[in-house]
Amino acid sequence: MTAAIPPEEELVSHLPAMRAFAISLTRNKSAADDLVQDTIVKAWTNIAKFQAGTNMRAWLFTILRNTFYSERRKAKREVADVDGVITAKLAEKPAHDGRLQFQDFKRAFETLPVEQRETLILVGASGFSYDEAAEMCGVAVGTIKSRANRGRKRLGELMGLDENGPVELTDRATMAVVASNSGKSI
Repeated sequence: MTAAIPPEEELVSHLPAMRAFAISLTRNKSAADDLVQDTIVKAWTNIAKFQAGTNMRAWLFTILRNTFYSERRKAKREVADVDGVITAKLAEKPAHDGRLQFQDFKRAFETLPVEQRETLILVGASGFSYDEAAEMCGVAVGTIKSRANRGRKRLGELMGLDENGPVELTDRATMAVVASNSGKSI
């Protein structure tokens, strides 16, 4: 009487047939190898569920086939983002970053002369034009422009912002105060 081969050892004997079946499904040798590997892992972890005396090859092919179709269904729901463009749009800075940056901004803003603070609030945060701000303050438009530019420049220095680099503040009003009317950041 011959001894029965343990299921763990019989599994190995079916690898060439499984690879051929996987290639026929995937049409790609690398993908087929991955599929066979996934199948072996699933079969190995569930070997206790295999009923001795039944068809090991059919059991393995069923796992392989089911794995293939599960991966295909999953792939339909996924979006290819090779260069990370979509992911970058989905990223969100943590809320605490904005609070910390706002605290830094607030401390820097409070050190500005009152005329510069007033001007930046009017033309930056409140959205008034230079003409409207000049009229409200009772000064020439050039004076308002000068105050705004000096205030923005000083804020940039105090906050360590680079003239050519991006400004990463999360609060729109703060961004409006720091950014010039031309749309450029300091």
